[in-house]
Amino acid sequence: MSTSAAVRPLTRPAARTRAARFDLSRLGPNWYATVMGTAIVANGAAALPVRLPGLIGFGEVMWALGLTALLVLAAARLVHLTRHRAAARAQLLDEPATAVFYGCPPMALLAVGLGTLTLGSRVIGTGPAVAVDAVLWGVGTLYALTVAAGIPYLMITRHPVSVLEANPTWLLPVVAPLVASACGPALVPHLPAGQPQQAMLYGCCALFGVGLLATLVLLPVVFTGLFHTKLPALALTPSLFLVLGPLGQSVTAVHQLADAARPVLPGPASVLLPLAELYGVAVLGVAMLWLAVAVTANLRARRAGMPFAMTWWAYTFPVGTCVTGAAALARHTGFGGFTGLATGLYLLLLVAWVLAAGGTAAGLARGRLLAR
Repeated sequence: MSTSAAVRPLTRPAARTRAARFDLSRLGPNWYATVMGTAIVANGAAALPVRLPGLIGFGEVMWALGLTALLVLAAARLVHLTRHRAAARAQLLDEPATAVFYGCPPMALLAVGLGTLTLGSRVIGTGPAVAVDAVLWGVGTLYALTVAAGIPYLMITRHPVSVLEANPTWLLPVVAPLVASACGPALVPHLPAGQPQQAMLYGCCALFGVGLLATLVLLPVVFTGLFHTKLPALALTPSLFLVLGPLGQSVTAVHQLADAARPVLPGPASVLLPLAELYGVAVLGVAMLWLAVAVTANLRARRAGMPFAMTWWAYTFPVGTCVTGAAALARHTGFGGFTGLATGLYLLLLVAWVLAAGGTAAGLARGRLLAR
């Protein structure tokens, strides 16, 4: 499987016209990773178990930036889908390396929606924030389920892929339901009491199962590809961080479900909270081990001359899910070690966002992205 435009490294271009620099026919779903990475910085600020001066204000700024990026990108993708239908069709049906990035748009919608409720409510008011989050969660969840079923279907029936060429980007389509399961519980207190709240919780539990089981099926496939074929391009090395996504997000989700279930499903809630703590400690431990592997591999790639590519955004969202997972453990256990871990991971997330956002801004300004 060849490396697509979604992971193509930047090289020094020949002189181009301004129109060529922003060729929307090359705009792929991978660009939604910029929204995901920005939104998780905001959501991480809201979730941190420490309250530093200006932290929430910073989170509000990042939420607004993520929302703006989502609106701009959605408009650009609409142009892409209407004016460049052949390219859009090829990205989905004929380019498996690009098609897996269709897991990014629903996660972007879900992450911005959660930020709207937890941070944007201070800016636009609780009522509008709940309405916006409800819409984004509903659309994002339907999108996530469609992608989680649709992309594997295409892999089975159409895409020319091999298990021996699998890489961590294959996880993107199936992680989205896990994100939905982690974001949905925040809406439960704003729903009518009784069956609507129960339905939401049971639905989020089902989404958790879909995402977790699909991830457990795919992870051995991904590692088989990594061990057998290695990564097909140096620019794909940041994708190793994507393994952290389902780990950190599942820890976040199970804690969010436990919190939301207390007043709605007191019976299951009494079991969920201890389970969440045990599950969270075990899975977050695995995540930290893999974080060490991913960091080491990327430092090696940097020494080998790895150029900037849009895959650098893989440094952000997966680390952010570990921030929210560690923060949830700190909140429930009261153990200071988890508070320190969440804070340290958030600092790493900020560094990752600066690297990814800076590289993207420089690439756009110099005509090295979205070029013919």
